[in-house]
Amino acid sequence: MPKPCSLLGLEHLSADDVTRFLKLARKMHTPHPKPLLRGKRIALLFYEPSTRTRVSFEFAAKLLGTHTSVISADSSSITKGESIVDTGKTLQALGADCIVVRHPSSGAPNVLARNLRIPIINAGDGMHEHPSQGLLDAYTMLRHKKSLKGLRVAMVGDIQHSRVVRSNVHLLSKFGAQVILCGPPELLPDTAAALAPDVKISRHMEEALRKADVIMMLRVQKERLAGLKLDAHKYVAQYQLTPERLKLAKNDAIVMHPGPMVRGMEIQSEIADGPQSVIEEQVQNGVYVRMAILTACMGVA
Repeated sequence: MPKPCSLLGLEHLSADDVTRFLKLARKMHTPHPKPLLRGKRIALLFYEPSTRTRVSFEFAAKLLGTHTSVISADSSSITKGESIVDTGKTLQALGADCIVVRHPSSGAPNVLARNLRIPIINAGDGMHEHPSQGLLDAYTMLRHKKSLKGLRVAMVGDIQHSRVVRSNVHLLSKFGAQVILCGPPELLPDTAAALAPDVKISRHMEEALRKADVIMMLRVQKERLAGLKLDAHKYVAQYQLTPERLKLAKNDAIVMHPGPMVRGMEIQSEIADGPQSVIEEQVQNGVYVRMAILTACMGVA
């Protein structure tokens, strides 16, 4: 049986490690999963608001037979100034077998992992990584494409602040996919090309989408645009996914979005709800992938 381990990011995982998670997710993709973690206790420690990630981890844990406890920053001793390490040690002492943590500071899950004995799973930390999202995105792509190798994946939007992008780039680059990042300089600095050898940058959406196999749209916050003195109407005109722009991609291209999705900003509703959209499927796949993560990290698969 594998030893328990933490999942802190995808950058330093091998392609074999990633493949193992994806194969496990396929096994979990069943109406009646086995309660492999019966009797275990999972603590969901969320310092940031979350719907998809928190609920899918909770559902995943319960489908595996565990007891779950959700701890949010505004309803715990965190509001009294308790450090993340002390909070983690308290949960460990109370009997948690694993902690799933989301935190606004990059590296917070790594700090927990260095100070605790139990597995730590990163559910998103600052502008660093979101490994479970990267895995479920790859899993979704492979439900529609034969291989990640050679895929042309266009990611459009706020690249600078997206931990989803970082995890996706780290994963996809291990399998030979070509990633094109697209956005204005304020949301996509030239330094982003250093994320991986095969990453390319485009300032023009039409160029980025041409012959794309996968289009990943990213949330753009209007308040962030205002802070960067970017005109929201101009952004929509240049970077919104429209039916006309979608035609530039391959006929069998799929449209993805990690959420939350702002309709009418980064994507039009007729595309979000259209036949090429796999956005709802991404959410569903999050449960299977997170079941795989929990079983692997707790050493039972």
